[in-house]
Amino acid sequence: MKTINRTIQIDQGQPIHYSLVFNQDQTKKLAIFLPGIGYTAKSPLFHYTERLLAEQEYDILRINYDYNHPFYDTYTMGEIEQAIKHDVKQVIDQVLKGSLYEKFFLVAKSLGTIALANELERPKFSGAKTVWLTPLLKHTEVFEAMKQCQNPALSFIGDKDHYYDRSRMDDLQANQQLDAHVLKDVNHGMDFVGDPLKSIDTLKDIITDIHAFSKKNIPHA
Repeated sequence: MKTINRTIQIDQGQPIHYSLVFNQDQTKKLAIFLPGIGYTAKSPLFHYTERLLAEQEYDILRINYDYNHPFYDTYTMGEIEQAIKHDVKQVIDQVLKGSLYEKFFLVAKSLGTIALANELERPKFSGAKTVWLTPLLKHTEVFEAMKQCQNPALSFIGDKDHYYDRSRMDDLQANQQLDAHVLKDVNHGMDFVGDPLKSIDTLKDIITDIHAFSKKNIPHA
């Protein structure tokens, strides 16, 4: 494996750092990781998912935006949402330019699910597998993307997550391409409330499901 760290200059905003982890052999598969605020690409769910996909010969793209930077202190939440969509698009445009990638796997958590919803409009990702971790269900753009998209998808949210919306989750059940999981007594950090050991079990269960999903041959609808 070889890792290359790069930076892309943004017209308005902070430079965005990203890392590309290449397999030893050339591959046509790319996994893209879109973290949340404070939940980086090194956090457990991303770390172990990345290892699983690397074993399946995916190259790995980590987009390391940092909206906790003081530069963004005056930004409204709406402006942060526009920034992440713009910034992720710029990085992915650069990475895909001239590449041979044909198969994609996209993983997003929390704020990153806003970027994921936006990126699914990209024709190149029409058959990509997607994993939504603690999706912002109360954000209409995220909810509609999950409800309508025909990408093979897996999602996890806890019923103690402040972005959990029971009625919207019920609506998502109509999308047969989406395997949506509601985790009892789990919060937005994917922690089991009041029990660290059960939090570890939750992590293992999620990674096990992601592994099975990544290996499953799912025809595009």
